[in-house]
Amino acid sequence: MATRRQLVEGLKPENAVDRSLEDEFVYNGGPKSATATKPQTNPPATEPAAGKGRTESSPARIPLTVRFRADYAAALKRASLERQFQGVRPNTLQDILDEAVEP
Repeated sequence: MATRRQLVEGLKPENAVDRSLEDEFVYNGGPKSATATKPQTNPPATEPAAGKGRTESSPARIPLTVRFRADYAAALKRASLERQFQGVRPNTLQDILDEAVEP
């Protein structure tokens, strides 16, 4: 069994560790994956696609949190679902609220 050392001793620059032994320990003897050596980049942000309740001419949206009475929220959800079943537009919560708040 190997002798135990203090962590501080391992951090001293004069105790250089063989890089190949270090890599073998870290990667368990297997080859390094390309993702481990190359930093990952996120794809550039794109505009949300047109879809549910979104048209090409609609303005950008930002998140806004409000406290709504529970009975109003339930009624709004019920109206939204009934309008969806009947095929009436606007039928999403977002679209109904947009029309209600729009001047």
